Amino acid sequence: MILTPKEMAEAEQQLLAAGEDAEPLMEAAGEKIATAIRQFFPTSGTLIAFAGNGHNGGDALVAARHLKQSGWEIRLHLADSIDSLKPLTGKKLEELGPTPGYRDTPEPPRQGTPLVLLDGLLGIGAAGELRTACRQSADTINQLRKLHGAYTFAIDIPSGLDGMSGAPYPGAVIADFTLSIAYPKTGLLADAATANVGRLALLPLPAIRPLTGEGDPSAVLVTPDRISRILQRRPFEAHKGQCGHIAIIGGSPGMSGAAILAAQGALRGGAGLVTILARGHSYPTLCAMAPPEIMVRQVDSYKNAADPAYDVLVVGPGLGSGQWDTEILDLLVHDQRPVIVDADALNLLARNDPGAIADAPGERLLTPHPGEMQRLDHDGEGTRRARAESLATRTKATVLLKGARTIIASPEDPTATAFNSTGNPGMATGGVGDTLSGLCAAIAGNGISLYDAACSGSWINGRAAEIAVFNASNSEQSLIASDLPAHYGAAFTDLLSGCF
Repeated sequence: MILTPKEMAEAEQQLLAAGEDAEPLMEAAGEKIATAIRQFFPTSGTLIAFAGNGHNGGDALVAARHLKQSGWEIRLHLADSIDSLKPLTGKKLEELGPTPGYRDTPEPPRQGTPLVLLDGLLGIGAAGELRTACRQSADTINQLRKLHGAYTFAIDIPSGLDGMSGAPYPGAVIADFTLSIAYPKTGLLADAATANVGRLALLPLPAIRPLTGEGDPSAVLVTPDRISRILQRRPFEAHKGQCGHIAIIGGSPGMSGAAILAAQGALRGGAGLVTILARGHSYPTLCAMAPPEIMVRQVDSYKNAADPAYDVLVVGPGLGSGQWDTEILDLLVHDQRPVIVDADALNLLARNDPGAIADAPGERLLTPHPGEMQRLDHDGEGTRRARAESLATRTKATVLLKGARTIIASPEDPTATAFNSTGNPGMATGGVGDTLSGLCAAIAGNGISLYDAACSGSWINGRAAEIAVFNASNSEQSLIASDLPAHYGAAFTDLLSGCF
């Protein structure tokens, strides 16, 4: 469920009117903010807290206090005078204790320690263009981020972003992470907001509930709480035959790596068995490239995919196009098993009629990137969400529209459009979609619907990229697709550990 800024404000007012004290809510929010920052930056560094006059600023001060207690160096920037602070925010400033202003000491050393900026200037109740003091503070945040490689966390919403439309006003804060408290807000999921919002994390505050009849149930944010209920632990007596046999169809000469990446995604995603079906001309190369856990089977025709031993099919990674197009199209339209349609298989559908799979006897998952989406729906208009939902309705398939805010649309439930929360710009590299297709297949191979597999796979693939960059030795520039499956284990573990 998502809330408009007005609905969120009304939910908070309802709680306060019932006798709830605002201070415990601020303390809970601030502690979760600090925990979220430590999740992405486990090594203590320097935090510059930018605090406005209201309770958003108070949340920032509480978070700064918790980080200070865990070894972070804290610096403070107030957007206005101390006298202008709301009473509770002023109290949290006193509790933080003596704190240097960010200009009062030399710039922090950059040797291996993070520089984090915390945007607590304005909350979701703010409207219109930034006023002078906040505009200057927002400019400072953006300059520090650009000039010193700092990472910006926004509390609830980046200051200067419209909470309803998601449109940024001039000078709006560009956040790398937005920590949405209690519920995701409407504007945060808008296409226009993505560049300012960055990675979206939901910090639950169970005490806050929307008023009866309010909130939009037609969209959900993919969070650990949601998908941990989907991915169940295996029984002790489980064996490989019960964990799904995944068949990968693709890997033509010159594109063998795509099939290997999909197979690795399936292996690390929990598949019991993984087989690449290789036509004769690509068989030797795939055999040489495949790790020992992956089987490669030589076939003369992709009709061999009808072998009932396979539980889920991934069709398209490195497939190319050629004389077997008719075989592939027949497989997409008529096979009774769940089929994940990716890459060249999507292009094949686009050259024919994507609606042809609407009567397929088994589930289908389409995984287009924006270019493939344009080919599948070349006359489509509207938002990314609207286009994903339209294609899902037209094809009766789950649609996973990849991008900085991956969207998953259901063919059966128009109120279940999901927005993935994880990932980083390091994923803007070839092959990441191949690992995702294999991962989704592995999840589906354990008896999970393709919609739930798409939601879970998107979160895990994105979280693996985060772990690779923030907890390992990679950077956004150095990350490659084959890095991701190596971190799926940690991502699965995070589902059960209170990760945001």
